[in-house]
Amino acid sequence: MADTNFDVVVIGGGPGGYVAAIRAAQLKMKVAVVEANHLGGICLNWGCIPTKALLRSSEIHHLAQVSEQFGIKVEGLSFDIKKIVERSRAVSKQLSGGIAHLLKKNKVTVFDGWGKLAGNGQVAVEKDGKVQNTLKAKHIILATGARARALPGLEPDGKQVWSYREAMVPEEMPKSVLVVGSGAIGIEFASFYKTLGADVTVVEIMDQVMPVEDKEISDFARKQFEKQGMKIITGAKVAKLDKGAKSVKVTVEKGKKTEVIEVEKVIAAVGIVPNVENIGLEKTKIKQDRGHIVTDEYSKTDEAGIYAIGDVAGAPWLAHKASHEGIICVEKIAGLNNVHPLKKANIPGCTYCSPQVASVGLTEAKAKEQGYDIKVGRFPFMGNGKAIALGEPEGLVKTIFDKKTGELLGAHMVGAEVTEMIQGFVIGKTMEAVEEDFMHTIFPHPTLSEMMHESVLDAYGKVVHM
Repeated sequence: MADTNFDVVVIGGGPGGYVAAIRAAQLKMKVAVVEANHLGGICLNWGCIPTKALLRSSEIHHLAQVSEQFGIKVEGLSFDIKKIVERSRAVSKQLSGGIAHLLKKNKVTVFDGWGKLAGNGQVAVEKDGKVQNTLKAKHIILATGARARALPGLEPDGKQVWSYREAMVPEEMPKSVLVVGSGAIGIEFASFYKTLGADVTVVEIMDQVMPVEDKEISDFARKQFEKQGMKIITGAKVAKLDKGAKSVKVTVEKGKKTEVIEVEKVIAAVGIVPNVENIGLEKTKIKQDRGHIVTDEYSKTDEAGIYAIGDVAGAPWLAHKASHEGIICVEKIAGLNNVHPLKKANIPGCTYCSPQVASVGLTEAKAKEQGYDIKVGRFPFMGNGKAIALGEPEGLVKTIFDKKTGELLGAHMVGAEVTEMIQGFVIGKTMEAVEEDFMHTIFPHPTLSEMMHESVLDAYGKVVHM
């Protein structure tokens, strides 16, 4: 018989749950994870990781197409979509197995089944409709994640209307695709399919693509997408879908005008819904706000001994936010000193389209809205030697500072490898660095990161290479 008494039980083995479990085990707690589907959660199995593998394939295909500018000739270029998908799935499988190994190494017990609060510090583990185990724990962490939102009339059917799952494993390459929603998920799929030759249209209800990003960065990215041949319609909504045998007629409304666009596939990427159903919340004091579980700054809910982390506990819906919340939560449970609450302003966001987009902190508009007197610096990729040598001269680094204190309020980038570069500004924000700290930092040459330095210098009238 499996031991059923624990210090901590985590419901959900995604990037929030498994990280919380490992950290709790490191802190000498006896830990269990209950997972109904696959370790690593949506992120590792059907999100962040496999999409990056797909995008890498499309990036290599693009580089092969433009290889002559690098003095390399490629003849007879083609791709095999089945092999691209197979590689993506293999990457996920490898990493999921790695999570299982890490949990075992840290002596975390994994229960395969559906975890549900059962009152009095208990978690029922159900499988095939029957309770297999009842676990007891002083502390229970809900890390149940979220799922794709389905709008009325836009419900995925797995054939012509795809969710992210179908979009990730196409059996054949569609000739035309319409993507509904231009957040990170939507724009990454748009980029993948466009780069591999599909005719791509993006419909976004807000007035700009990637609505959470700084407008200047969004506008820059949009121009690059359109230069690639992508059609983008903002301030518009999908009013109706008419499915045929092998295509879909999509009625798009923009103001008082309507347009019918016929495509092979529609990809719905219109946000997420937290997984709060059938996890036993009904008989607890746990509050919800628009479906998300309400917590304090250390992830405690209103029910003693129960915590919530990750997507189920609210925005931003990012794997790294979930992991960090999990660590903060268990360190607070363990009674460690100097446990800092999560600062959402310091959480970076990355979109792995082409060109990449990355940001942290306030946009220029938000900084002004909040009453800051600001200094703004910009530096174009065109002024950077490494960017030109890479053949990636299209991009922009933008920084926003508080004029009064020199505090970095926000950093926003578009261009090659900015998803790797953003971490420099994230560290700066976490350390509460001011403009002089960045100015006095020596950036290696030749690197793309030099543009970060130049952007700061530009904000204070000291830019060198522009």
